[in-house]
Amino acid sequence: MKIALLGYGKMGKVIEKLALEKGHSVVFKSTIDSSEGNFKEADVAIEFSAPEAAVSNISKALEAGIPVVSGTTGWLARYHEMVNLCESRNGSFISASNFSVGVNLFFSINEYAAKLMAPWKEYDVSVEEIHHTEKKDAPSGTAITMAEGILKHSDKRDWQLDSSDEKSLKITAKREEDVKGTHTVSYNSTIDAISLEHVAHSRDGFAKGAILAAEFLKDKKGIFTMKDVLGIED
Repeated sequence: MKIALLGYGKMGKVIEKLALEKGHSVVFKSTIDSSEGNFKEADVAIEFSAPEAAVSNISKALEAGIPVVSGTTGWLARYHEMVNLCESRNGSFISASNFSVGVNLFFSINEYAAKLMAPWKEYDVSVEEIHHTEKKDAPSGTAITMAEGILKHSDKRDWQLDSSDEKSLKITAKREEDVKGTHTVSYNSTIDAISLEHVAHSRDGFAKGAILAAEFLKDKKGIFTMKDVLGIED
């Protein structure tokens, strides 16, 4: 599989290393300042850039007829624009807040737990995420996805960052040195507490999942999610 890397920062470099180990090739890579290779040779594009560059990068791939896997967060207010562009071009597109296989299994566990806990109103639910100090968006896209899974089965009306409103699901975002990503869902009552936690030890899990998604997407048409990639039923 010939891969174009749209965004060649820390994640792009890990994806390149693991993709080459799997026998794939990287035919194009770009940053905000430069690019090298032949974009049109690519079978699939993997996009990990910055929120301000994501729409341009995804559009570039879709308009060129190249399937695109996007892991950038912080731009999803324009997600439906990219869906419409993909459909108009009969293209292929996967966007995820997190491509880690473990995190996507955790998403399903989180939703199941939220459904299980829903009748027990004495438990107050909250979400905490911790990332490295270079992460630009807060809360993380992963935390938002977790919150959305909880809200499907909750009386909370929405999620809010650092909110004290009892009607909102509180997300706390922390930034610490060299943290790859820790996400915790807590159910607290006056009697006891229940916590679910996912801790990323390296960026390899995100990169492996993105490559897995690219392998899945190649030669397909349509809009997909990581549930499709992993065969997880709703």
